[in-house]
Amino acid sequence: MNRRHLLLLCALLCAGNALAQPVELAGVRHPASVSVAGKPLLLNGAGVRYKYVVKVYTAALYLGQRAATPEAVMAAPGPRRLQVTMLRSIDANELGRLFSRGLQDNAPREDMGRLIQGTLRMADVFSAHKRLGPGDHFSVDWIPGQGTLILVNGQAQGEPIKEPEFYNALLRIWLGSKPADWMLKDALLGRSDPGASAQL
Repeated sequence: MNRRHLLLLCALLCAGNALAQPVELAGVRHPASVSVAGKPLLLNGAGVRYKYVVKVYTAALYLGQRAATPEAVMAAPGPRRLQVTMLRSIDANELGRLFSRGLQDNAPREDMGRLIQGTLRMADVFSAHKRLGPGDHFSVDWIPGQGTLILVNGQAQGEPIKEPEFYNALLRIWLGSKPADWMLKDALLGRSDPGASAQL
């Protein structure tokens, strides 16, 4: 192996190690990998959601393999996870309404009818918890063959939502054409500094 090939190999190994590092944002540590349905997933990107100058939550996206575009995320095979950790208290009903609006803003019109049951289930989950405070977290997992599983503070909230369109519709809240936060979208896709989410 000549010097040029050796340098290239070292660069690739270093890059791979960098991608495998955990990320800490606003005191929240996102591990480099998690396990969903027995499958290892890698941290694709993470960022902070701001509202004006207030940090609302951190979000992290975990996939089986790297994806730098929304299309690649939506098409990714195997399990997936979006993890959200609250940085301030928020009324859970308000959060549920914001998510419903995000779904409507980003879902294709022809999919809306198939999203009704999932949207109602999501609203029920948040209304049951009343309020989410700093450190509370929830994750939305896609498990092939089962559906969308919602967990609050690590506890599964009922049975999975089976409609396959629902999971990608949820992801579009953050990755769609009208995302909750453009800088957070870039951070989840690993295209920007995770600490640089825009202040809206």
